[in-house]
Amino acid sequence: MRRIEHIGIAVKDLEAANKTYKAVLGAENYKTEEVESEGVATSFFKVGESKIELLAATNPDSPISKFIEKRGEGIHHMAFYVDDIKAEIERLKGEGFRLLNEQPKPGADNKIVAFMHPKDANGVLVELCQEK
Repeated sequence: MRRIEHIGIAVKDLEAANKTYKAVLGAENYKTEEVESEGVATSFFKVGESKIELLAATNPDSPISKFIEKRGEGIHHMAFYVDDIKAEIERLKGEGFRLLNEQPKPGADNKIVAFMHPKDANGVLVELCQEK
């Protein structure tokens, strides 16, 4: 794992959250994107070499919608940049960690992603990210 790529924050209202984080960070978001397969709309802010990703559900069955129903708005995941996502998946499995998806899938911001089970990381959903 090379660096923290981004921190994902689940929000109910993407437009309102964009205004909040613009004020907090003193900068505009640089990108919005919808990931239809995950039922989520995203908005990205740069913070040094890392990013903040705001995530809002686009349908009531999306993982973000379910997360907010259960836990409310807040930190959803921590994402780490990796050079070789398939090798990192195998390394983590070899260490005994459970992966929610054993094959990378398309994610936002021109990335392929995979997720590690939060029960194996002290309740934190860990995302692996690699450039497509």
